[in-house]
Amino acid sequence: MTDPAAAPEAGAPLPRRTFAIISHPDAGKTTLTEKLLLFGGALRLAGHVKARGESRRTKSDWMEIERSRGISVSSSVMTFEHNGIQFNLLDTPGHQDFSEDTYRILTAVDSAVMVIDAAKGIEAQTLKLFEICRLRDVPILTFVNKIDREGQDPFELLDEIGSKLALDVSPVLWPAGMGGLFRGSYDLLQHRFYKPGANGVFASEEQLDGFDDPRLPELIGDVRLSEFRDQAELALAGYPALDLESYRAGHLTPVLFGSALKDFGVAQLLDRVANWAPSPRPQPAVPAAVMPDDGEVSGFVFKVQANTDPNHRDRVAFMRVCSGRLKRGMKLKHPRSGKAISVASPIFFFAQEREVADEAWPGDIVGIPNHGTLRVGDTLTEGKALRFTGLPSFAPEILRRVRLDDPIRAKQMRKALQDLAEEGVTRLFRPMLGADWIVGVVGQLQLDVLTSRLKNEYGVAIHFEQAPFETARWISSDDPVKLKAFIDGNRFAVAEDNDEAPVFMARNSWDLSRTTTDWPAIRFSSTHERA
Repeated sequence: MTDPAAAPEAGAPLPRRTFAIISHPDAGKTTLTEKLLLFGGALRLAGHVKARGESRRTKSDWMEIERSRGISVSSSVMTFEHNGIQFNLLDTPGHQDFSEDTYRILTAVDSAVMVIDAAKGIEAQTLKLFEICRLRDVPILTFVNKIDREGQDPFELLDEIGSKLALDVSPVLWPAGMGGLFRGSYDLLQHRFYKPGANGVFASEEQLDGFDDPRLPELIGDVRLSEFRDQAELALAGYPALDLESYRAGHLTPVLFGSALKDFGVAQLLDRVANWAPSPRPQPAVPAAVMPDDGEVSGFVFKVQANTDPNHRDRVAFMRVCSGRLKRGMKLKHPRSGKAISVASPIFFFAQEREVADEAWPGDIVGIPNHGTLRVGDTLTEGKALRFTGLPSFAPEILRRVRLDDPIRAKQMRKALQDLAEEGVTRLFRPMLGADWIVGVVGQLQLDVLTSRLKNEYGVAIHFEQAPFETARWISSDDPVKLKAFIDGNRFAVAEDNDEAPVFMARNSWDLSRTTTDWPAIRFSSTHERA
């Protein structure tokens, strides 16, 4: 791999690359994450999902439910250094029921790697996640995975990516055959050929002089050679050439065909992230965007995680550093509370593992241990009066009453529900009338995760019952008197969320539509951004 950056001056921070990996479930995202860590020198042994034995469990999937089901339902952060660059890799939940968590992750990164299954192409969740990237102009590198298995024609995949995502596509790493006919990968820009060993796993590379290199027939085979040359030449001539400015603006995606399981394309992908992905970018805020070279420290909390260490009842806020040099022991202003918070022991992460960070720079993701002071969406600054924007909560699509199996555990249940609501695992609502807690989620799997985590982490057994409501909307008005009148007249259908913001809970879509018509002075919002 090439050296991606000149050596920094003495005392200067290493260049940063902060990126997320997104995909539809089962496209191979977690396996690719593990292999990137392996090739980056951060792991000695990668454990792909559903590998046998505790020693091969994946680092990025650390919750019990993730390991038992072989899916990612939480986001994790892994920081590692490689070739003179510090990488901050954020692994996102693969399941669509956790798309809000993924949305928040994408607010904290500067680029993303989109993983596509070569046999399935663009899937529903892939498309949804891409739209989130587009909202924030996040540059995307595309990794078409599983080319060692039977899949779609590479040109069909390129055309599908281009048409469904409305992106220019620029092929970079091209397969020499697929499935049972796979013979290796060819770097179209550097003319390197990556060949497998006897077990099909990447074994070595050859530097070639081009498609007419006399060594190519031996590498690919005479039977497939003509077809490969035709395809590779068409891939270069028929699609836009790589344009880094267009990629970084979110208009073009470089495409690498590879196999995470067989190690094809992994090192090349890491190299491209190092060389092509943008450095820390400006972050939206009011009254003005924050530039990474601003001198004062600032950052925002995009995730809160409880119980990452099963030996302690810990609580960690994940903060993206947006500007300045964060030093261990600094005191930062917390605008929401108006108080100062001491960052005594900021943490760098490697999934569940951690180490204390003496300093952090723009682009870094640090953990701040706290006891419930920090929430998702909070801003921390060295002194400037500002607030980062773009981290809304989304209205749930499923509402359920919570029932406790053992009434003696009511206090523990309340604490557990509040903890997980502040993490963003669920929305938590307390109706103005009645004593029942109501949880709101996007999908059924979130309810399963909630049940599992309460049992495993808090020792609380619960079950759910149908709630009399179908959907929820945050309510607000420019006229406080009319807002109070609405709340007083609809107390049976009004609740407070975990931030004590008022919420209208509708029985069905007709009820919501009728109420919206009857109360034109009230705003019924499907998203809510903390002030």
